[in-house]
Amino acid sequence: MALRASRLAAAAASVLVAAVLSACAPDAGGADPDDTGRPTSSPSLSASGTASPGATPTPSATARADIPDDCLAIVGDDVLSQLDGIPLNAAAFAPTGPQSDGSLICVWRDPATDTTGLVTTISYLSRGPALDMLNQLADDEGFTCYTPDGGTRCEKTWQNETYPVTDGRTLFWRDDILVDTRFSNLAPTGYTASIVESLFG
Repeated sequence: MALRASRLAAAAASVLVAAVLSACAPDAGGADPDDTGRPTSSPSLSASGTASPGATPTPSATARADIPDDCLAIVGDDVLSQLDGIPLNAAAFAPTGPQSDGSLICVWRDPATDTTGLVTTISYLSRGPALDMLNQLADDEGFTCYTPDGGTRCEKTWQNETYPVTDGRTLFWRDDILVDTRFSNLAPTGYTASIVESLFG
């Protein structure tokens, strides 16, 4: 009986996590990496299985958006104005731009700088691997996760170990597409929200 109860509890937890991942409640706040209006609490993603480190991101038949092949097309004019003067996809940071697997890598950074920069990778990632990864980030690495804009967002910031600047990572998953941004001392207001708008409308 104890084994059966354990299995029922695990199944219920899995349903809860799946419900969080598929929630469609819009977020009233901003969606930029340095957003100060983020919720103080988040839906729990803690009832997870283990991550799948060997999972290969592949497009799903249910994906409802295409990944652009132009880094300038993923953000709006307001964000571009904040990135004005910062080199995009400098040769020193290759590979960048559209990739053979359909993903897109965008690197905003001057090769002459030590830390200031922003790297966004947009890739296809199906529900199972996405759920595993987001659960691992929430459980093991202290990321805050919530459900804005019809998807699931996880984020965390920390102090750079070498310089007096803030580093961070923001992930947004929806409809088998993952937007994964890592940044250091560069967090344009509305950056992630602008990408979500360009992808999903």
